Amino acid sequence: MKFISSALAFSALVASVSAAPARRLMRRDVDPALVPEFGLAAGLNPTGTGDCDGITNPAGVVVQIPCFCPPDRSDFLQSLNANVAAGRAVNNPGIVVQFPADNSQASKLARINAALVTLQNLRGPGQGCPAAATTFVAQQKAIQAGTDAPAAPPPPPPAADPAPAQDAPAPPAAPAAGGVDPALVPEFGLAQGLNPTGTGDCDGITNAAGVVVKIPCSCPPDRESFIQSLSANVAAGNAVNNPGIAVSFPTDDSKASKLARIQASLVTLQNLRGPGQGCPAASTTFLAQQAAIQNS
Repeated sequence: MKFISSALAFSALVASVSAAPARRLMRRDVDPALVPEFGLAAGLNPTGTGDCDGITNPAGVVVQIPCFCPPDRSDFLQSLNANVAAGRAVNNPGIVVQFPADNSQASKLARINAALVTLQNLRGPGQGCPAAATTFVAQQKAIQAGTDAPAAPPPPPPAADPAPAQDAPAPPAAPAAGGVDPALVPEFGLAQGLNPTGTGDCDGITNAAGVVVKIPCSCPPDRESFIQSLSANVAAGNAVNNPGIAVSFPTDDSKASKLARIQASLVTLQNLRGPGQGCPAASTTFLAQQAAIQNS
């Protein structure tokens, strides 16, 4: 009987000790009031090919961003909570994430950095929304300069309803007769992964104002997979992942056909994974090539 009592006491002690670490490991979600506002709504002034307006950069140029950016606020908070709980970007584990709750300058900057890392790695390493989809960088500079103000209220929704969300991108259609001729597909004109910032952004093209546009480091995509997506779109006669946009790829050497091929490439680039979910035009020289053809 004494042995049984001792065993029960030992079991209770083990249970108590093992439960303590579990309680210590439980972490609360971040306080939404401390999460910086995007400062921008999704779906502003859509071009019809997947790009919408982002922030206006210091040179006074409106940066084009995917129309699905910035993301849904509740989805963003869930991703941020997961990253903070893990102590790193879940989708890019090499990047440390911290979210201190005090009001010091260092803590405010850490929270902005956590928000930027989460934004730019929503679906994988460098696969998310660019910083230009928010005012995070401007808020960061204001904190560094000591001129930051209390967080602004969320922006109003855009005038036009965004395109209806899809549960998942439609599977690519089988390309007809082996797909488009790769020799007729415009070159990206830019390599992937140039000058990474460490938070998911890399260098894109230099725009007309002489400013290097930041793009996701996963852009432009792999050339072979891009041509497969383009071939699927051409076979379907529209963007498979955004069926409202017509796609044609004529093969003659006329000016109109060259422009149609550039347009088909832009549509494919910007809708790789769903409506407006792909890479921005600034990850290629497609627009410069288009302008050159128009002016020829």
